[in-house]
Amino acid sequence: MNVIELELQNLREKYTLEYVAKQSSGALLYQSGGTVILASVSVDEKIVEEDFLPLTVQYIEKSYSIGKFPGGFIKREGKPGEFETLTSRIIDRTLRPIFPKGYSYPTQITLMVLSYDKQSDLQVCALNAAANALYISSLPFYHPISAVRIGMIEKQFIINPTMQELQNSTLDLYVSGSNDQLLMIEMRSLSKDSETNEISEEKLLEALMLAKNSILNSCIQYQNAFDTHKKDALNLLLKSDKNNSEIYQYIKDNYSLEIQNAIVEMAKSERTAGLKNISLKIAESKDWEIADIVAVLKNYKKEIIRNQILDKKIRCDGRGYEDIRPIEIQTNILPFAHGSALFTRGQTQALVVSTIGSDSDAQTQEMLSDKLPNKEKFMFHYNFPGFSVGEASIISSPGRRELGHGNLAKRALESNILDHSKTIRLVSEILESNGSSSMASVCGGSLALLASGIEIGSLVAGVAMGLVIEGDKYAILTDINGLEDQDGDMDFKIAGSKNGITAMQMDIKMGGISHIILQEALYQAKNARKRILDIMEEAKEKIILNTDILPSLEIFSVQPNKIVEIIGQGGKVIRDIIERFGVSIDLDRENGEVKISGNDKNNVSGAKDFILNLTQGQKIDLSQYEIGLIFEGEVKKILDFGAFISLPKGGDGLLHVTKITKNRDESIQSYISEGDKIKCQILGLSKGKIELDLIKN
Repeated sequence: MNVIELELQNLREKYTLEYVAKQSSGALLYQSGGTVILASVSVDEKIVEEDFLPLTVQYIEKSYSIGKFPGGFIKREGKPGEFETLTSRIIDRTLRPIFPKGYSYPTQITLMVLSYDKQSDLQVCALNAAANALYISSLPFYHPISAVRIGMIEKQFIINPTMQELQNSTLDLYVSGSNDQLLMIEMRSLSKDSETNEISEEKLLEALMLAKNSILNSCIQYQNAFDTHKKDALNLLLKSDKNNSEIYQYIKDNYSLEIQNAIVEMAKSERTAGLKNISLKIAESKDWEIADIVAVLKNYKKEIIRNQILDKKIRCDGRGYEDIRPIEIQTNILPFAHGSALFTRGQTQALVVSTIGSDSDAQTQEMLSDKLPNKEKFMFHYNFPGFSVGEASIISSPGRRELGHGNLAKRALESNILDHSKTIRLVSEILESNGSSSMASVCGGSLALLASGIEIGSLVAGVAMGLVIEGDKYAILTDINGLEDQDGDMDFKIAGSKNGITAMQMDIKMGGISHIILQEALYQAKNARKRILDIMEEAKEKIILNTDILPSLEIFSVQPNKIVEIIGQGGKVIRDIIERFGVSIDLDRENGEVKISGNDKNNVSGAKDFILNLTQGQKIDLSQYEIGLIFEGEVKKILDFGAFISLPKGGDGLLHVTKITKNRDESIQSYISEGDKIKCQILGLSKGKIELDLIKN
């Protein structure tokens, strides 16, 4: 066995070649510390007819890598978790633009985490492993690629922080690139000590320059290490550009005006019916293959759009470079949802709905880095039904795109949430889409939080930036539509408040972006964000809370040794409280914290009073009372199910609603009010409680 071991000391990485998965087109065993990843590349040498890159990336975490069994009933790895899906997407988004133009062979990149030391950054490790497996493979791939994560602790940048260091960081910046070209960026600000921590454009540019230098250094080392170990190249022919000159000239001479009109329509909708009709017309009159017509038509359309932007400085929908489409906002349009916001920007519309819950509603997640499953108390779910772009398709489970957009919106908003006591679920339903639906979700999500009574540091808005570049000429576009995303060179999503950036995501389609263009895009986005936030501030002032249905939450502490009294023998006491008051109760045995939540504020308050009476030495001495005793007591508190009446020798007794009203639909307040003196009789004594009857005059 001719095993090759390459240890890159400066990068703390070890690569073993010609050792495992040798029948694949390229494979290696990657090791950093105690983390081991198998990376393999396989290719089907039968070219696909469609005009796209059939690349699939699968990142898979094995439970045995940290010596544990898979969670759930079936003890076997199954459907990928959200972190696995998002990591696969990060790798795909980095590597896809580097493949040579015309490459259309089904290609599978597989990453398997075989061992994990709970210190290494799995997303950095996985991308480096995948990129270098591709680099040494028999595919026509000659670009060294590297990833780096930048953290910031006490205003100092840290390159590739450990997972523990990242917990104390106020910045999470993940960057991948090739040599001195940046390919993909993902960034989020991290809140610490209940404070928001937006990052300024200046500071972010400084961090990106640090990341760029680190990537360049790594790529040089990779190239030196792997150049002599690349496999012999497969004989893979690349597709030539289907730009038939005869068809092109015919379209230009006869259909320019119709294509211009179709482009205007496409700028208003992501549907391509106009171009489809043109291609069918041409096919009826000419003896050309429909596939060739469609390909040339697509290239001609792209050429018109890009030339118009660069030469005439006008976008396909008539806007200037920095113009934002008209924005309309409505809040709490759903009467029985906790909070909602309908955010419309041009032909993109997001309905974002907020639901507030307790600890028991949190999402349980299993991560390799965690000993026990953790509770996720802020969730953002993004849905993209086919009707949003006029497609007749069924609604199915979310794919990688939906998970990615939801994750971006979540990262944009979570650092600005100040109220961490509640579990929050935001759902963005995309009702219409023509570009930047994820950023519409951010804007709508920020308002939906406020509309459900959640305290936030400041409003957060998002905007998608685009780029068209030809030689020395370039144009940065604000608030891109679907057509500009499709035919442009960059999709750059930036979210933040007036204080700075909270999250961003950048994908480059042409193999890198200069620092100057990146800087211009950031400041242009800042101006756009401020204009959007001004409109959102106006909508914020008009929010009317659905107070009648908003859940109430009380958090207080008792002596930790009193928790057992709240629970009672076999859980009888806590079950009785939950049933009587209609609330949810979460108890922390270690610090004595009690959380009570429910849809009725009075019931939540009543449950709190009951527990405090139970735990603060105000227990009723039942031996001092007897059934049948008549007394006059004060009405202390009125709830839906009855009233608490003060007893002559301390404590309160319960006068049930059925003893007060003629039927349960009547209001108790029609008969008695808090502070009234009423005559009662003791009906029963049990479990430290006294049940009363009303003596009517």
